Amino acid sequence: MTRLLQIDASPRGERSHTRRLSREFVEHLQVADPGTEVVHRDIGRQPLPHVTEDWIAAAFTPPDQRDDSMHKSLQLSDELVDELLAADLIVLGIPFYNFGMPSGFKAWIDQIVRVGRTFDFDPEDVESPYTPLVTGKRVIAIISRGDGGYGPGGRNEVHNHLDGHLRTVLGFIGLTDVTIVAAENDEFGGTRLADSLEAARTELRQLVVESTQVGCA
Repeated sequence: MTRLLQIDASPRGERSHTRRLSREFVEHLQVADPGTEVVHRDIGRQPLPHVTEDWIAAAFTPPDQRDDSMHKSLQLSDELVDELLAADLIVLGIPFYNFGMPSGFKAWIDQIVRVGRTFDFDPEDVESPYTPLVTGKRVIAIISRGDGGYGPGGRNEVHNHLDGHLRTVLGFIGLTDVTIVAAENDEFGGTRLADSLEAARTELRQLVVESTQVGCA
């Protein structure tokens, strides 16, 4: 049985390429592995709150010293972290905004990167003070971009500040098995968009096969 966490970060509805592609991937995976359990978070249409001063104070207070208001400040964050930790496979649908991640997705990142929950910090260890706590999971990030050539070696690679940021912050908490599948040329449409979407679908179908073969471990 695969436990899958699906995050949709686009505020668009049916016009969203990332929503369609992530939905198709999940549906194909459920056919290939009928025991797949899916938890879906739609943070694009139901935005998460950004962190506040109260949140920060609570997160950096030892758990046994938190008062009721601190626990309340972290309640949603704890739910999001629990969903992440329970998953074997994480599917992220992320639109590419202004050369990086949208603020709604960044809010999710800020809620789940938590000292004591997804990473540990030892100030006495000067050489390696941070220890990732989230391991044994696979991430598939489905990204839609308006222009093309943002991949490795492409004409716009230097302007792609999403892929590297995503790999860095997920790797920081231990999620190092990250596959990025991108559909490009949304702003141009026509054959360029259609070809890119079909290439993304082909790659995602292959990932379904790989995921069922390895059990997403």
